[in-house]
Amino acid sequence: MKKKGLHSLVKIMEMLRGEKGCPWDKEQTSKSLKPYIIEEAYELIESIEDDDPDRIREELGDLLFQIVFQCQLAKEKQDFTIDDVIEKISKKMIERHPHVFGNADYKTADEVIVHWEEQKKLEGKLRESILDGVPESMPSLLRAHRLQSRAAQVGFDWEKVEDVLEKLDEELKESKDAIKEGRREKIEEELGDILFMLVNVSRFVGVNAEDALRKTIRKFISRFQYIETNAAHQGKRLSDMTLDEMDRLWDEAKKKD
Repeated sequence: MKKKGLHSLVKIMEMLRGEKGCPWDKEQTSKSLKPYIIEEAYELIESIEDDDPDRIREELGDLLFQIVFQCQLAKEKQDFTIDDVIEKISKKMIERHPHVFGNADYKTADEVIVHWEEQKKLEGKLRESILDGVPESMPSLLRAHRLQSRAAQVGFDWEKVEDVLEKLDEELKESKDAIKEGRREKIEEELGDILFMLVNVSRFVGVNAEDALRKTIRKFISRFQYIETNAAHQGKRLSDMTLDEMDRLWDEAKKKD
């Protein structure tokens, strides 16, 4: 089978939206497709974490299709085309990498980030706050990480990890006090502070809290399903098992991990 380029995919998209196209595709709008963009992005992340090249290839294609779909919708409204998108990002990457495409000499990633911020200002992306530009729609742990990193760029950061852990202990104590008081709003506030501080700890030691939690969730699912499977083999329902029985199976699953 002959290899097909990007514009072959664009042609397929045009046919799907055309007069004899697919009823579902013809009904879609840029807003109705938002959930699918997010879903495809997360499926790609999952395949990358599994280090599965075949799935990565497939999920990249699914995400690319969503981009092509958005470009087709914009073309129909005469807003822009996929060629405009490619031209725009190509120009941006060249301008933001003068150390690759020009004569600038940046030795570290931090120097590159400083240049990016300066270039954004030249492009008219002026920010009233250094925290501007981090989307509210991002997952909260990831957004917290980005905001903390922005603040750290101007020196608003801890000096050593021990200081961060000490602050985490302080937040834990305040949370315990709030739980004893039984005030729901205060409990919510203090638990939020704990989560924010956990992100700070993660960021400070070079771990992405969003990635860490996602991996832990997958580990939990795997171990709990081990309990379910073994309970079924014993002819038992989980609701009929004692906590000690389930804990023993949980420990078996941990050993297998």
